[in-house]
Amino acid sequence: MASSPDFASADHTPENPDGGSPASSPDPAAAGDGRRGRVRLRRAAVLAVPATLVAAALAVFTAQGALGVQFAISGMPFTVTATELDGTGFEQFGGLDNMADGSPNAGDTGGQVLVVTSAIKKAKLTKLCQSVDLGGTNLLITAGSGKNRVSATDLTTDSTKLSGDAAFKNIEIGNDASTLDKANAKGPIGVFSQQADTVHIDNLRQTNYATTAAVFKLPGLNLRFSDSGC
Repeated sequence: MASSPDFASADHTPENPDGGSPASSPDPAAAGDGRRGRVRLRRAAVLAVPATLVAAALAVFTAQGALGVQFAISGMPFTVTATELDGTGFEQFGGLDNMADGSPNAGDTGGQVLVVTSAIKKAKLTKLCQSVDLGGTNLLITAGSGKNRVSATDLTTDSTKLSGDAAFKNIEIGNDASTLDKANAKGPIGVFSQQADTVHIDNLRQTNYATTAAVFKLPGLNLRFSDSGC
């Protein structure tokens, strides 16, 4: 370990400025206690740096929902279904979504929801349906029921449930989420993830808390209130 510049060298004892005998030194025991104290403080500071960095990184990842969404979620889940989904560039990893401070939907969750983020570089969906229960009625959105399918680029969904009949091409399971490169999303380092060149899902059904997309095209869009959801 390199010597500390704060330690005085035995070969360079300071002399009296008037040319007399060497300057008197403080009590050796007291000096030793001071030096040991400085060394302890330095060691404590060095050890504290990694812990501070880790805490800061966790705070950033939590605030960003593990990079799934960049906004405060309402905390109201919504259902998404499609008869078919075809995607190019697929990634999936875990994360946290956060509600706005004081949200009435927080309950006993602390305002956080553990989610699985699915990212697709280019996606097409047939007969898309989305609904949210508003308490006694549902806000219902449908699209892509005709010859034109719903399409999206850089699509991400933060889900607590996902089901369907899935098929993947060139799938990789167990990647570190920070190294994903099939779509335009990455998770925090050390988080389990998977990715594939393509994904096909029949009878898709999701319970989502957030959806984002760079471009989202919904041909035949129909928004209405309904007694039933998707």
